[in-house]
Amino acid sequence: MIEEHSSSHASDEHKAPLLPVHEPVESSVSFSFKSLLTLKNFYVILGPLLSIFICLLVKLDAPPTSQKMLGVIAWLFAWWLTEAVPLAVTSMCPLFLFPLFGIASSDTVAHSYMDDVVTLVLGSFILALAVERYNVHRRLALNVTLLFCGDPMSPALFLLGWCVTIFLVSMWLLNMPTAVMMMSVATGIVERLSTVQEQSEAINKFCKAVILTVVFATPIGGISTLTGTGVNLIIVGMWKSLFPEAKPISFNTWFFFGFPVAILILLCFWCIICVLYVPKGSARALSPYLDKTHLKRDLEALGPMAFAEKMVLSMFGPNGKLMQLLIILWMTRRITDDIPGWGVLFHGLVGDGSVSIMVAVLLFIIPNMKQEGEKLMSWNECKKLPWNLILLLGAGFAIADGVQSSGLANVPSRILDFLKDTPRWAIVPAVSLI
Repeated sequence: MIEEHSSSHASDEHKAPLLPVHEPVESSVSFSFKSLLTLKNFYVILGPLLSIFICLLVKLDAPPTSQKMLGVIAWLFAWWLTEAVPLAVTSMCPLFLFPLFGIASSDTVAHSYMDDVVTLVLGSFILALAVERYNVHRRLALNVTLLFCGDPMSPALFLLGWCVTIFLVSMWLLNMPTAVMMMSVATGIVERLSTVQEQSEAINKFCKAVILTVVFATPIGGISTLTGTGVNLIIVGMWKSLFPEAKPISFNTWFFFGFPVAILILLCFWCIICVLYVPKGSARALSPYLDKTHLKRDLEALGPMAFAEKMVLSMFGPNGKLMQLLIILWMTRRITDDIPGWGVLFHGLVGDGSVSIMVAVLLFIIPNMKQEGEKLMSWNECKKLPWNLILLLGAGFAIADGVQSSGLANVPSRILDFLKDTPRWAIVPAVSLI
């Protein structure tokens, strides 16, 4: 009996499949040549067609690789603009297009995707996720706005506080995470006002002003620091690529240029938003729904701060020790030509990205005191990282390197030779307009 049972059991095991077998699903979609003739598929072949056309028919007074580089750029931009394939997938195309077209080796291209500027962005995104995870942005917004709303309620002062709050957050976090975080706070304000049965024109305009402040104050704050927006980082990366012998743009070099400009633009924006969206009688219409009492009630609704929230707030709040350390390290890595900064201790090998990643790593080491063994950040939270933007940034640096190495950069510079004698006051507005 035992032998028969064991032999039958062995035979069953032998017959059992290693992987689960599913019944084939009958597809109701019939394939036809006509189904291929879609606008989406046309966009897919548009990129390669433009590249072939440029490589065969366009002649440039430059090395042959410059012609190929122009064809690759046309391919990539056609896919980016039409979204024929996902943005992140198009951003990875230089990894195989550059070697295939003989522009650069795969190793050279791959280095562009993990540049010091890219690591700076990566670390900043992780810091933003930590702030968002513990609702630190809500507490900061409510506390700062309480200082400005006035008693009685003053819509103009409220919007100033709202501008300053978004400006301060956007200075240290990239535009996208800042806009996402602060828009949730703005939505809460607008939703409270939208519950009013008979909305006056003043309330409608104020709701628009709250939303528009997020839209405009975020990029204005991003101007002031190197990490504020991806555009600044792209400029720094391209500057380093196009002018390797020139003095690099450091964090504090950008800050002393960008911060005063950003403050001036913010004040101009606040004046414009008040003129357009804060008519007379706004304070009287808004006072019953939005005053210090309401803001304090929202702050109390968040409950007492847990240890993890206090840690993140102490690290990244306005008086946060770690944030202060991060800013000091960024601004003193390289100060001036005469005062080299602490970076000279490491023979110039440490970049701003190294500092950003180092501080981000601390979030995975410090415990949050909620559960045993749980840290302030987990890798599961990092699944929210916008890898499509990180890959897009890497692709931008790869294209900048390819334009320089292929000789394509010399073509537009020769075309613009006539601008040599043109005064700067005429060039800057023209470039800004374009």
